[in-house]
Amino acid sequence: MLKKSWLFLLFFTCLFASCDQHHKNKKSKVPLMDIGYNLSAPDRVYILPKKLKEISGITEIDSSRIACIQDEREIVFLYDLNSGQINRKMDYGYKGDYEGITRVDSTLYILRSDGEITEIKNFETDKSVRSNFPSGIPWKDDEGICYDPTTNYLLITTKEIPRKGSDNRDKRFIYGFNLTSKKPLPEPVFTIELSAIDSFALANTIKVPMKDKKKGKSKDPDIRFLVSDLAIHPVTGKLFLLSSADKLLFVFNTKNEIEYIGKLKPDLFMQPEGITFMKNGDMYISNEGQKKSATLVRFNYRPVKAEQPGS
Repeated sequence: MLKKSWLFLLFFTCLFASCDQHHKNKKSKVPLMDIGYNLSAPDRVYILPKKLKEISGITEIDSSRIACIQDEREIVFLYDLNSGQINRKMDYGYKGDYEGITRVDSTLYILRSDGEITEIKNFETDKSVRSNFPSGIPWKDDEGICYDPTTNYLLITTKEIPRKGSDNRDKRFIYGFNLTSKKPLPEPVFTIELSAIDSFALANTIKVPMKDKKKGKSKDPDIRFLVSDLAIHPVTGKLFLLSSADKLLFVFNTKNEIEYIGKLKPDLFMQPEGITFMKNGDMYISNEGQKKSATLVRFNYRPVKAEQPGS
């Protein structure tokens, strides 16, 4: 009798422990940060001129202008947000697959897909100086570039996927280029594990592409994470990354930790290729034109204010 009582006690102890653990697991959901934007409700959608149908990168110039690059020639277009027109075109006469652009004070940096960087100093004056140099990034198909003011680095991403069997197959890298020394950093600035992204998506029940599985088996996320562009938020310092292939927006903190995944609506984002911010935090995402015109989508920055103690 004593043995049976002990077995019943052990059974119920395990049962309650299991329920308690399940309850803890449900509470382990990581809260999504508020990024200050409603991705389903843009504040304005600009229809871009035909010359920008192949738009591949954008960067803020001032509160009313954005510099754009398109992927067939080294041409910088200055687009006026108030008039909705191109008010200046700077053609440097070079052909190539140009994918990204960023501004550092009065200098523009343009990224070519083979890793070549074009530097244009004093780009708005008659005394502009153009030069170019290799980024030194050890991968092909370089795609996105932005400036990190805290380190004075250019941050560069690539869309090349490590080969099958490689230890890096399920990793993505962001590299740094030191503007002081004009040399690349020997190691990536950020190493992003795809498994961490998948876990974050599952924990937060985010609707992302899923892999097909046999009946009765759970599905895993199918996030490719091929970054088309990136930018650092001027207010929060967070790193925003676009994956056009997934139609997803990712946000990471400075500790290389993912804090947000946002779904981009296909009817608003045909092919999201560029991202930039105004100084006040307003976000712009550009879409390459396919059967329709290219677009520029604006989201005004509206961060949720933290509650005051006692409120």
